[in-house]
Amino acid sequence: MSTRTFRIIVRGVFDGLTAEQRAELLAEADEHDVLTAAFTPEGHLTYDLAARSAFTFRFLETGEAAEDISAATERAEEAARAWLTGRGYGYKNLRSSAEDLSQAPLGARQRRAARRNA
Repeated sequence: MSTRTFRIIVRGVFDGLTAEQRAELLAEADEHDVLTAAFTPEGHLTYDLAARSAFTFRFLETGEAAEDISAATERAEEAARAWLTGRGYGYKNLRSSAEDLSQAPLGARQRRAARRNA
């Protein structure tokens, strides 16, 4: 069986942050800037509290079958909850989306390369 790669995005909104928590997040904002966003196995958090209270975690998971994407999504959501809860950050409206990269359409460069190699 081949290994599939899943990209999972978990989104939500910070809720009920104290002034201290907000200051802590703002102090770490450079590490969580959207311009440095990446999909990683441990999850990469981005936010811009100066603009809005929303956040996004990006996770990279693998599986062997298409059905594994559901379990990978659940693990990603739990990891996001654990990170937020472990730091005492309130949140709401947690939702996720996942993509199986083996099912993603090819871009123009990939199509040209496939035609050359065929």
